[in-house]
Amino acid sequence: MTNPPAYDRLVARFARIATVGEAIGMLGWDASVMMPPGGAAARGDQLAVLSGIAHEMTTADALADDIAEAGDAPPADVWQAANLKLMRHRHLRAIALPPDLVEAQSRANAACETVWRWARPASDFSAVRPHLEEVVRLVREGAVALGEAFRMTPYDALMDGFQRGIGVADVAPIFGDYETFLADALPRAEAIQAARGAAKPLAGPFSIDVQEALCRRLSAAAGLDYTHARLDRSAHPFSGGTPTDSRITSRYTPDECFQSIMGVMHETGHAMYEMGLPPDHARQPVGEAAGMGAHESQSLLIELQVCRSDAYLSWLGPQLHAEFGGDVALYSGANLGRQLRHVERSFIRVESNEVTYPAHVILRFRLEQALIAGDLAVRDLPGAWNDGLQALLGITSPDDRRGCLQDIHWYDGAFGYFPSYTLGAMAAAQIMAAVRADLPNLDASIAAGDLAPLMGWVRREIHGRANLLGFNDLLRAATGKPLDATAFEAHLTARYLT
Repeated sequence: MTNPPAYDRLVARFARIATVGEAIGMLGWDASVMMPPGGAAARGDQLAVLSGIAHEMTTADALADDIAEAGDAPPADVWQAANLKLMRHRHLRAIALPPDLVEAQSRANAACETVWRWARPASDFSAVRPHLEEVVRLVREGAVALGEAFRMTPYDALMDGFQRGIGVADVAPIFGDYETFLADALPRAEAIQAARGAAKPLAGPFSIDVQEALCRRLSAAAGLDYTHARLDRSAHPFSGGTPTDSRITSRYTPDECFQSIMGVMHETGHAMYEMGLPPDHARQPVGEAAGMGAHESQSLLIELQVCRSDAYLSWLGPQLHAEFGGDVALYSGANLGRQLRHVERSFIRVESNEVTYPAHVILRFRLEQALIAGDLAVRDLPGAWNDGLQALLGITSPDDRRGCLQDIHWYDGAFGYFPSYTLGAMAAAQIMAAVRADLPNLDASIAAGDLAPLMGWVRREIHGRANLLGFNDLLRAATGKPLDATAFEAHLTARYLT
């Protein structure tokens, strides 16, 4: 059966829009990895113009006409019908935002991120504050417009841009329940850990070049195809690019090696999700990942569920010893487990453990709601940060570098993103439970360094479904039920409280 001409025109239009988006992504990657500091102003202009072009293409009257015409006789194919629905959603989000606002946001984000890159190591919040105030003002303006268009609160409209169909009403109860769980579980985990004794640290220093080469090998062993991927260095680890040209980054320190290894394996999970998307629907909304909560489930499946497991650490130990040498006993799976599963009330989100990590997300979730609602002024963010951290973990950041300056997200305009991290961690535990039920020999494969059985399962159940389903429907199709935080709490209980 042939498609209506209007639908075929939409496919061509959205392919062009996606290609512009790919160019924006590559310029952003270059700005984070290779661009000299003096190029920031010009890069900001380039990103703003391309963002404006993509916005104009998505809001074009001709595109709106094709959506209306295609809707009169929608495609019978389930993928194409879903694609048309997502096209309409994408168009409605775009027309809610004035073109001058889109360009202004792009320029403000680029300027703020550039200042953040040196303000963070200097712990100089005052330097970046006026830039962040402008970012928040523009984000709030866009959020209000989106909220009116979709009959949502402004913050729900921002969340919808990262994980379609998931809002505060879905997340807040889950986070509240976890906060209750944490209040009991954290001191218990600390007591059990103290009784077992501390891990014996690996002897450094750890050559950064050796770390980088090792990270490349470990990610390749997990399935990342380096004929279609790159590993580079950046101030903040991230994954970008396209399904056929993946770009992942990490940061390194000679003092220890686990930050880089786990960072790279986390980004490898993201990259492999993109590489596993169905090529038949490339550059179409339905062919994209199913949102950032789904994306984080794939990165955290690798980093937390696999790479910190006893099975994987028994394989990783000899790989580390071969590179760094020293007392072989330090590389036992048990000792590595004590290091990589150490529970501590830490200041830095990306360095925290999986028990306390959700508290860092809950803190940001609450603060950014207040910022968008206008209940919290940017100038008061450092103090509010410390108050929230004290309430959740009983600690206070010693400086803004380890406080409200630590993440790039807000300084790049990404509000509404943070809930995706903990939604992803919870989904990863649920997915792993389903994988174990289907693959009883999974641990034996992981202990041999073979992740192919796991990746085959998620390629079929998660990656291959792309954006056909919403977050909860995707989990229901893969695991038999929508997001259920009990799987995550059961995982933590088994790993830390027994």
